[in-house]
Amino acid sequence: MQTIIDKITEWLKGILSAGIKENLSGVFDSVNSQIGEIAGEVGKTPAAWNGGVFSMIQSLSENVIVPIAGLILTFVMCYELIQLVIDKNNLHDVDTWMFFKWIFKTFCAVLIVTNTWNIVMGVFDAAQSVVGSAAGVVISETNIDISAVLGSLDTTLAAMELGPLFGLWFQSLFVGLTMSALTVCIFVVIYGRMIEIYLVTSIAPIPMATMVNREWGNMGQNYLRSLLALAFQSFLIIVCVGIYAVLVKNIATGADIMNAIWTCMGYTVLLCFTLFKTGSLAKSIFNAH
Repeated sequence: MQTIIDKITEWLKGILSAGIKENLSGVFDSVNSQIGEIAGEVGKTPAAWNGGVFSMIQSLSENVIVPIAGLILTFVMCYELIQLVIDKNNLHDVDTWMFFKWIFKTFCAVLIVTNTWNIVMGVFDAAQSVVGSAAGVVISETNIDISAVLGSLDTTLAAMELGPLFGLWFQSLFVGLTMSALTVCIFVVIYGRMIEIYLVTSIAPIPMATMVNREWGNMGQNYLRSLLALAFQSFLIIVCVGIYAVLVKNIATGADIMNAIWTCMGYTVLLCFTLFKTGSLAKSIFNAH
């Protein structure tokens, strides 16, 4: 009877050992691939990321939004002229210079609106130049490599009892599912940011049309803050990946298989959480609400 129980136990141990090795085989490959692409993706300008989408957004901005911005600019500058006139003691103290001031401000406003696309792209070009310089400094090897642990996996599994093997199999299954979810999270952060950039730039002429007015100008100023926050969010992402690269280099690999794997997963979860926070952090730095 004992022999039958031993045979069943060995059979179950063999199944669990094979399952553990299958779960852990390449568990970090997809995450390594996504993290390795981060520097390249956030280092691209909107024009370089996707030329087709860029052309569509530019066409919408120049052909649809600019005319609307022109109407808003007309209203704002008329309101500006009325303010200039009534501020001088209800038309009893009108100076000629104020009309020259209004003409100059109108000229500047028209110049800003007609060149909004160039201004916005200039902001992103400047930010991506900073990101390109930073990437060469802070980014190093970001791949999680646990081959030193998995190399002795067969020996370790053979020495384990049935209960611990079952627990290890369950943990390895959970880690595999979690890493797949983290891969999706990284994809959402990186590609979602670029889509947000396209959305923000497409409507740029409207807030920029209000820049020269004292009361309406807050709209344009807040838009510029949001634009700067969005542009320099990529720099914060690069710093996050640089910190992650340093942490994964110092992972202790030894006989404790799951400790090393859970440590790797913990760093990856921390990276994903921090990537999600970079947007709000950048806005708080530039006071963009």
